Amino acid sequence: MTAAVTALRRAGRGKVAVELDGSPWRVLPLEAVLASGVTVGTPLDRPRARRLRAELRRVEARDVALSALARRDHTAAMLRGRLDAVGIAPVDRDAALAALERTGLVDDVRVARTRAAALAARGAGNGMIRDDLERRGLPGEVVDDAIASLEPELERARRLVRPAGGDRRDARRLVARGFDEDVVAAMIAPCAETELG
Repeated sequence: MTAAVTALRRAGRGKVAVELDGSPWRVLPLEAVLASGVTVGTPLDRPRARRLRAELRRVEARDVALSALARRDHTAAMLRGRLDAVGIAPVDRDAALAALERTGLVDDVRVARTRAAALAARGAGNGMIRDDLERRGLPGEVVDDAIASLEPELERARRLVRPAGGDRRDARRLVARGFDEDVVAAMIAPCAETELG
């Protein structure tokens, strides 16, 4: 015999307490209850229970992603990893990411440009920026676009080298910050350039 929904009671913000056959059953997200068609008087048969489970998984995936996004911007790859880590099924994970991308809450181009600009402002060269963006799972064309949107690397390097010309310490600092060898060579006196090789 299939249990019937005998009551739905508000149970906090966005939650509803579901009663089956006169007994408390579970507290569920209101969104999942409504989307699955669970109403007072309806039987909780297998098809409706399956639909309810699917809606619960969808809401969980979205909520995990939104919780991460509430703290900071994430790339789609970073969120995919987070959802995988908590056991969200790939189909639910992909649906949640697609919905968040459609709304603009997940935007790899924005994340890449913002992160690249922040690193460049802190004195990072293109190599360091590229490495950071790739570790965040951003595709190559997005990384290339973000780096292309920055002030030229040579101009950024000029601000890090003493006006009178660079020496080996400046060269080491530029190399450590991921500046291209050609940029380092252009910024350092010719005698220091030969010592880099």
